Amino acid sequence: MSIDPRVALQSLTAALEEHLAAASARRGDGDPSVEAAFFAVADAFEVYEDALYEAYNEVTPLQVFDDEEDEEEDGEVDDEDLEIVEE
Repeated sequence: MSIDPRVALQSLTAALEEHLAAASARRGDGDPSVEAAFFAVADAFEVYEDALYEAYNEVTPLQVFDDEEDEEEDGEVDDEDLEIVEE
């Protein structure tokens, strides 16, 4: 089942607006409504990115990071985290 990228974009926009509303009404550190809105944005973004790729073979310049995956237990840098910059 494919999702229209425009519909996915509208869902992402709505999730971003909800995140802003939750952040502006934050009731302290670890507010569950802010955390829920944060994850809703990440989920909506992934749906949009998938729909965009499926429909147009295109991606955005954005990336969702998962803190658990990015942290190395031994403190070593993962080669995938390195980027070669050509001058």
